[in-house]
Amino acid sequence: MEDTRGSLVTNWLGKLIGGVLGFGMGGGVGALIGVVLGHQYDVGIGESLRRRRPLSVDDEEESLATHEVFFKACFSIMGHMAKSDGRVSEAEIRVARSVMHKMKLTPEQVKEAIKLFNLGKSLTFPLDEVTKGFRDDCGDRHDVFRSLMEVQMQVALADGRMHSTVRQTLWRVCLLLDISRVELAQIEAVVRAQNAFSRRRQDRLYKVDTVQGAYRVLGVNEQATDKEIKTAYRRLMNQHHPDKLVARDLPESAMNVAKEKTREIRSAYDTVKEARGMR
Repeated sequence: MEDTRGSLVTNWLGKLIGGVLGFGMGGGVGALIGVVLGHQYDVGIGESLRRRRPLSVDDEEESLATHEVFFKACFSIMGHMAKSDGRVSEAEIRVARSVMHKMKLTPEQVKEAIKLFNLGKSLTFPLDEVTKGFRDDCGDRHDVFRSLMEVQMQVALADGRMHSTVRQTLWRVCLLLDISRVELAQIEAVVRAQNAFSRRRQDRLYKVDTVQGAYRVLGVNEQATDKEIKTAYRRLMNQHHPDKLVARDLPESAMNVAKEKTREIRSAYDTVKEARGMR
């Protein structure tokens, strides 16, 4: 008999969003229509997943369910995050496209991601319910929660500066996922430094900024000892390296993001070593 865990996990979000959005547009009748459309959406995704799922392997089914939960929450919350300051900018759309590319989505998955992103932009998008559903379906998976927030932070900083309403939305999601302000600040520092690396120019002034940004990526200041820097680097690599995350059964979509993260951490460490003359 087919395990029902995957279908239970993958079928809640479409009906929830459809019902809430439908109610916002047409009261009770609109809600009913929204639930029906949401159910059809979920069935379509569920059928697509079942065609690819090796039903005889329980752990692969569970991993696929986790991937689907992450996928739905990631792009719907991303759309809401982009819209929370009143408009979706071209920079935010580029970040969303970049995340899709890093996750190596198929053309069909890209279409679904765009649908979820657009659902998230609605004023009646149920952010709290979606986030709580994601948390409940993932269980006690703080690594998955952090991966979700790292992606959301990329959207929040897409324009180079963060609007106050966007920061409030980030913190609202963090509260529901038990992510502290300290951890959120660390995620922000890492993403800001990554953005600085991506805009690298070959001039001396930028080289100074790059060294400073590298320290922020590693989570240390310029007064840290060489030993402290090495310890910080090893700790970050342990948190983000794909080889380490395989054992934690992180979704494949988050694994692709982790690969990008480790490249940035390694680049930051190399920059600091060069600036200090470390071996």
